[in-house]
Amino acid sequence: MGSNNGGGEEQLKKMAELSKTLKEGERILAPTRRPDGSLRKPIRIRAGYVPQEEVAIYQSRGALWKKEMASQVVPPGYDPAVDIKPKTKSAKRNERKKEKRLQAALEKSKNLEAEANNEIKNEDTEEDLDHGSESVRSLASQMTDLAVSQNPVLTSPPSNSVEASESGTPVQDLDKKNQGS
Repeated sequence: MGSNNGGGEEQLKKMAELSKTLKEGERILAPTRRPDGSLRKPIRIRAGYVPQEEVAIYQSRGALWKKEMASQVVPPGYDPAVDIKPKTKSAKRNERKKEKRLQAALEKSKNLEAEANNEIKNEDTEEDLDHGSESVRSLASQMTDLAVSQNPVLTSPPSNSVEASESGTPVQDLDKKNQGS
């Protein structure tokens, strides 16, 4: 056990010496213990060193280009800033007309919805109106039963009416009158 302690002290002495001779940016990893209990040597890491696990994997130009193309939405070489043209007067006018048509269509659909809602309400009121129409019919039938006054007013029906042709009195055609003259 004494030898293990002495080996640990030696390691600490070496660490102290190494830390004195460190240059700027260098560092030392402390010694680690193995499963059997012995210590590993301290590791000195030079300035600017990147461990192998952290180094980026090399990618060829073609692979980089493919990644870049996959991330783009537009075709290669397309510059949208060059493609934008100022709108002409007629194009602006057409755009306004189109917007007005869309607004009119939206208003029309809103009106149709409102009418549909009103129709639903009207169906409910029609049931109430059916009761009222029955009372109107009974009033109309009572009016026809009413007696007419003793002084009847004679009115002659017009010559082209259906009643006049059925009554049996001959009515002259207007065309025949005109031809005779």
